[in-house]
Amino acid sequence: MLIGELAAVSDTTAKTIRFYEANALLPPAARTAGGYRDFTPKSIARLDFIRRGRAASLTLAQIREILRIRDAGDAPCQHVRGLLAERLAGLDTQIAALQDLRDTVSQLHDGVAAGPDRSDAVRVCCFL
Repeated sequence: MLIGELAAVSDTTAKTIRFYEANALLPPAARTAGGYRDFTPKSIARLDFIRRGRAASLTLAQIREILRIRDAGDAPCQHVRGLLAERLAGLDTQIAALQDLRDTVSQLHDGVAAGPDRSDAVRVCCFL
């Protein structure tokens, strides 16, 4: 299938497909006699995997490594499990930091709501 057809069925763009091909996420497509890329149906599944990996916040380098393991004939599931565990730990850290930030902003907001507007010649606002 030509690049436009692949883009349509995989809900992506031809530009993205070219980028993935140039960055070893998609294997180089065969070429037609006219020089057009001629992708196989396997490219659809590969693009779907890339999309799901990106949705899980895996980097393109991580996805490339997973695909390299798979292309070598090995099951990358153990590697994926480790990457997802790292991602979960990172998300837990981010969530904790965001909760701390929310608590701080909430306390400031409560102070602003309870007090009168005050400023002086030095401070822009007495609440911050």
